[in-house]
Amino acid sequence: MKWRSILLPVFMLSCLYANAQKIRQNTIPNDLHRAIVENGDTIAVVNLRDVYIYPEMKFKNKREEDNYYKLIRDVKRTLPYAKMVYHTLIETYEYMETLPNDKLKQAHLKRMEKELFKEYKPELKKLTFSQGKLLIKLIDRECNQSSYNLLKAYLGSFRAGFWNLFAGMFGASLKSEYDPKGKDALTERIVVLVENRLI
Repeated sequence: MKWRSILLPVFMLSCLYANAQKIRQNTIPNDLHRAIVENGDTIAVVNLRDVYIYPEMKFKNKREEDNYYKLIRDVKRTLPYAKMVYHTLIETYEYMETLPNDKLKQAHLKRMEKELFKEYKPELKKLTFSQGKLLIKLIDRECNQSSYNLLKAYLGSFRAGFWNLFAGMFGASLKSEYDPKGKDALTERIVVLVENRLI
């Protein structure tokens, strides 16, 4: 078994876990342009995007600069998967709420797991080790839940513990939490810039 096999259950089961109370709500208003009438005057209302300004990057050496651009590449590669996990969680939860009983819910989860596994396994196997570790962190960022907690909710404590132990053999941890103001500050900067199409 290769270390990449750690990512497959994390990714697939993260996609299936549905607990809307613990998921961060990221909503963007649809009415970016509208107008209101006040005292007979029509006033345009425009919601502007947030503006992010970071100081210029200064590197101590070429290696640090290369690592920065490698992190940009890795974020661009893994962030779409983390966002897809978040959106799949929301859609799965909403659909499961329409099903009348647990039997149908479990059947739906199994069908989805099979489809997701078939669709994404080839892509996930192409991720490097550092991209896999980054994906685990970005899932925590997007879902506000560690991959371990997502697996635990779906598979139970024992199996989640097994996969975390297996990940540990390769220097990874499914309990990794995203720290945007601390050790993951540089990653957060890159994620924000990528999300806003600035890099």
